Amino acid sequence: MPHLDLLTSAIPNRIGDSDDLLQSTLEIVRKHLGMDVAYLSEFIDGRAVFRRVDAPGLEELAKVGDSHNLADVYCGHVLEGRLPELIADTADNALARSMPITHQIPIGAHMSIPILRSDGSAYGMICCLSRDPNPTLNDRDLETMRVFADLATRHINRELAENEQRAEQRHRIESVLARGAFSPVYQPIFDLGKMTPAGYEALTRFTDEPIRTPDVWFNEAAEVGLAEALEIAALERALARLADLPNDQYLSVNASPDTIVSAAFAALMDDLPLYRILLEITEHAQVNDYATLLQALEPLRRRGLKLAIDDAGAGYSSLRHIVQLSPDVVKLDMSLTHDVDSDAARRALVGALMFYARETSAQVIAEGIETQNELDTLKLLGVRKGQGFFLGRPAAALLDPVSAVAFRRGA
Repeated sequence: MPHLDLLTSAIPNRIGDSDDLLQSTLEIVRKHLGMDVAYLSEFIDGRAVFRRVDAPGLEELAKVGDSHNLADVYCGHVLEGRLPELIADTADNALARSMPITHQIPIGAHMSIPILRSDGSAYGMICCLSRDPNPTLNDRDLETMRVFADLATRHINRELAENEQRAEQRHRIESVLARGAFSPVYQPIFDLGKMTPAGYEALTRFTDEPIRTPDVWFNEAAEVGLAEALEIAALERALARLADLPNDQYLSVNASPDTIVSAAFAALMDDLPLYRILLEITEHAQVNDYATLLQALEPLRRRGLKLAIDDAGAGYSSLRHIVQLSPDVVKLDMSLTHDVDSDAARRALVGALMFYARETSAQVIAEGIETQNELDTLKLLGVRKGQGFFLGRPAAALLDPVSAVAFRRGA
């Protein structure tokens, strides 16, 4: 049907933008059929609830949020087969004539198509009505409406599936929080001159199914609005070990900008010796408002908190974070550290970040050191601190002094 192609091409098809797509569907089908009102209803507990409405100038007849008993409107009767999907003149149908709503609105002509969920159950209905009879309406018009109903059905089912997935994700994160199904591990950050731990980075490991990397868990928490709750819980557990560290060592922790500006984060930092804490902001974290973030950090940094930009060199965001936040520490991403001994381009980039650090009195920590050659090259480039599997893997236990001395001696 060429005319349908023209009509449907006018509908926006941006995934996730259900308001635009469904509203446009109603507007186009109403205009095409010459009707006064079009609406999409959802059936909930025996009632038809209006989810989208297109009724220019007639908003008093139907608006979003209105609900009616299914027995009192056409929807329920159409669904049960007692009324046809197309009624060109309600005066010609005995059941329609007998219904009070027919005379209250009034309804002269009516068309409706059920919207079915993927399991075949009724979600609701897409309907059009005119206050006057419309004898020109025919099966071709009904078929046109079916096309639009099919578009709406596919979009609604996609939206329902996404909502179900989000509900499952939220339940999963809530379950992890309720049961505390996560624990901190600590990776040593070495002083590369003394070859002893200067501090530790606290990382989170999850013990729940499915087995996934920590970033997947935190990203999922963010998708369902629980990022702050999960981050704060992880921080509380990680920081509980701060008292176990020697006084000359610090603890590095990770937090997103949204969590850092929260009241919960400020409360968590209240009674801690902030001069022994390094706060890392990852390159991948989006900062929507640097001024607000700086305002939240200012009193904490005044009390001694050190700020680090993680994954420096991994992308544009890290450079922007560095310029905007003036960190105390720049952490080289492992993509720069890997093969730095044999790659002149990587050495040049590390050298550029070392120059920045000297100019701003910042420190540099190299992440992801995995070989002796990488370690030796980084030391030659002036990097004084580093971490990686070659130096020490993340572990639940902190590296004891005997182990540190043994490592320094090459034992």
